[in-house]
Amino acid sequence: MNINKLHKILNWEYWPSSMFYIPNLPYAFYLAAKAKHAAFFSAANPSIKSSGNGTESKFTTLGLIPDKYKPKSILHVANSEINNTLLSLEKAGLYFPLIVKPDVGFRGLLVKKINGIDELKLYLKKYPVNTIIQEYIHYKNECGIFYSRNPNDEKGKITSITLKKFLTVKGDGTSSLKALITKDLRAKLYINILEELHQTTLNSVPKKNEELLLSVIGNHCKGTQFLNGNHLISKELEETFDDLSKSIPGWFYGRIDLKYNTFSELEKGENFKVLEINGIIAEPTHIYDTNSSSYFKALKAIRTHWKSLYDIAITNHNQHKIPYKSVRKFIAEMFELRAYTKKIKMYSKIV
Repeated sequence: MNINKLHKILNWEYWPSSMFYIPNLPYAFYLAAKAKHAAFFSAANPSIKSSGNGTESKFTTLGLIPDKYKPKSILHVANSEINNTLLSLEKAGLYFPLIVKPDVGFRGLLVKKINGIDELKLYLKKYPVNTIIQEYIHYKNECGIFYSRNPNDEKGKITSITLKKFLTVKGDGTSSLKALITKDLRAKLYINILEELHQTTLNSVPKKNEELLLSVIGNHCKGTQFLNGNHLISKELEETFDDLSKSIPGWFYGRIDLKYNTFSELEKGENFKVLEINGIIAEPTHIYDTNSSSYFKALKAIRTHWKSLYDIAITNHNQHKIPYKSVRKFIAEMFELRAYTKKIKMYSKIV
């Protein structure tokens, strides 16, 4: 067996998502029975399609955020005229480098940093899906903050902070970039992705002690390490997110992924940009820090968040008359998402 595959099998950080949700299904069934509706969670975030079950448009959801907190973005509709998109970029004041990603998608599939027009044209031709083109935010730090607030309450809670450590290697003055990657315990697990990203510099020899950033995409599947930042939860940060939540109509539960300059500024609500809002399928991703948690603690954390989701959805439905989505419609959407995700994964294998 390939040693990289063995490492992923032995380290639950890399286990498939089914390993975190199948054991929790009995609790999900219990909540559904208690709510007397199998799709009760669809009432949690009424301003987002199906409360954010993964089928929603990220571009539309991003539009809910006040302008000062969001990056400049445009939407390229699949198979539309690329030259018109280039004109839209100019009108929006968007300049390279840019971040591109599918309008519907998750787990970093097809998310890429684009450095020029030819590269952008190639991407849009190769991947015929609705695509968000977004300014590259130069803040050096990225994190995911999980926040929930009962619709009847003025204040909510931050229940998870995930700090993101981007994949890097340090030069020794003699080894090529490829050799440095293959010697690094974490980087070598993503060798196929990194060889594509750095194909023109793999044989270069970085200077001694030179630190090289291998990926700027803050997704686990791109090599980014998730670190438990729950020690940074503070009253000041929760007040900042209370204000942010109230400025985003109809959003009460989920994780906000953002880039920021310093954490002290973020606490004050300064110098940060929201990359995207995630709804009911959002994870408290701090659980993937294997140095601060165990597999069973991770399962418990998911159940704890589901209990909060239940309380919010029930309040919205019973007291604010937010309807539940029909189970049939919800299931149909999930099948559509499954087919779409399969297509995206197929595209992601195209080199």
